[in-house]
Parts: sequence; C-alpha cells; structure tokens
Amino acid sequence: MKFLADKIDRFCLTHKRFGIQRLMIYIVAASAAVLVLSLLDTRGTLLSVLMFDPGLVLNGEVWRVVTWVFMPLGSSNLLFSALALYFYYFIGTSLEREWGAGKLTIFYISGIVLNVAYSLLMYVTGLAQYIFLDPMYLNLSMFFAFATLFPEHRVMLFFVIPVKIKWLAWLDAALFAYQMYSAIVIGAYFYALVPVVAVLNFLLICGVPIPRVLQARMRTATHRRERDNVIDVKFRGDEAYRHKCEVCSRTEVSNPELEFRYCSRCEGFLCYCEEHIDNHIHK
Repeated sequence: MKFLADKIDRFCLTHKRFGIQRLMIYIVAASAAVLVLSLLDTRGTLLSVLMFDPGLVLNGEVWRVVTWVFMPLGSSNLLFSALALYFYYFIGTSLEREWGAGKLTIFYISGIVLNVAYSLLMYVTGLAQYIFLDPMYLNLSMFFAFATLFPEHRVMLFFVIPVKIKWLAWLDAALFAYQMYSAIVIGAYFYALVPVVAVLNFLLICGVPIPRVLQARMRTATHRRERDNVIDVKFRGDEAYRHKCEVCSRTEVSNPELEFRYCSRCEGFLCYCEEHIDNHIHK
C-alpha cells in the first residue's frame, strides 16, 4: 500500500497539471441539483434513470457508471441532506488543498471504478444479481482520509457538542462493521463486502489506520535505528558532517553554501537541502 501511495505522490509531483481543479464543487453542485429535481419529480423517474444498474449498463446505458455518484442521500430531510453536502464539500476542498487536485482526482475516481467493477463482477458471475451503489459510502472514504490527515480537527455535532474528527471516523468504522455483520448473519456474504470495497481506495492510498500508541512506539524504534545509522555513517565515512540531504546526498561539508532543514511531514529525522525541502516525496 505504501508503495502505491508513493507512486501516486510521485506521479502527481511530476504531472502538476493533472487532475480536476475544484472537483468537489462540481460534485456537490450536481448532487444538489439532482436533490432538488428529485423532490419535484414525484414519480421518481429521474432517480431511476441515474441510479446504477449493472444489467442496464451492460445493455448500453453507460451513463449510470457516473451518475449514481450524484444520487441524493437516503434521508428525505432536506436540511440533513444540505448539511451532508456542505460537509462533503468541506472535507473535499480540504483534501485538495493538502493533496493537490491530482491526488484527490485519483482518489475519487478510483473509488468510483472499484465500486462499479465490484458490482459488475458480482452481476456477471451471478454471485449477486444487484448491488446498490450508494454515494454515501464513496464520500465516507473521503471522510476517512480527512480524519487520517486531521485527526484533531473539531466539528460541532448537532451544532452544540464539539467532537474530534477521529472519533467520528471510528464511529463510522464501527457502523461499517455492523453493516457487514448484519449481511453475514443473513447469508449475504458478497453484500457484506460492499463497505470494504467502498473504502478500498482509502486503504490503498492512505493505508490502514494505526492507533497513536502503536505509531509512537514504531516512530521511536525508527528514530533509534536512524540515529544509530547516522552515527555509523558519520564516523565511518571520510567526512564528518551533521546534515545530509535525503535526495541529493549533499552535506554541509561538501556544499557549505547550502542550508539544510528537517521535514516536519516525513516520519523520522529526515534532512533536506534548501533545493529539496519543498520538492520531495514525503516518507
């Protein structure tokens, strides 16, 4: 998973124009329009045309591969739906500022592809005739990514209770687990995998969340190994240096004109020269 994430980061770094700028604005705007039109459509014709149906897709109605993303939430409460769309807009734009448009585009499109591929696979093989694709699952995978990047961010639950994002993420994970358990109990094993497939893009790109206690222990062990390795290099090498760039391997001894800094976003004490401190793949 880390290998794939590094490849995506490298691709986005070398193709800075790749991606859809302000992607979530377009998705939220289209979803809001569908929501309003669906309220006016008392016969439900619009939603029947937009929802994903593997049989109809294979018969030529290929637009359903994309339009199911704009389906409204299951709740008929207009205020709840509006708040949910605003929340998706907020976390989507935050991820775009943090990741860039390229990585967010890859993240979202890969989620669509994985969901559609799984539903089509189940239909073609006859293991499950119809698997309903819910955009809520897809957007929650984006929420998990936001919670991984900003676990301490607080939101006002019911406009009153301040709650950290990480606790809401764990609550959603527990809800996913319960839905999987409910499907397994009734024997719908392939339907139980729907929540997993829905967040598979998060697991592939962001990795499996690790509790902070384990992260601290792993980071301490990593720091200890890196410190020992640095000491060995310093005393075994021909030059006695304090700073060495992780990208170009230049030191303050070989290039005294350079400034060296440590990256706060990389794990461990990783040093970079002034040319690569803002231009490297974070580890």
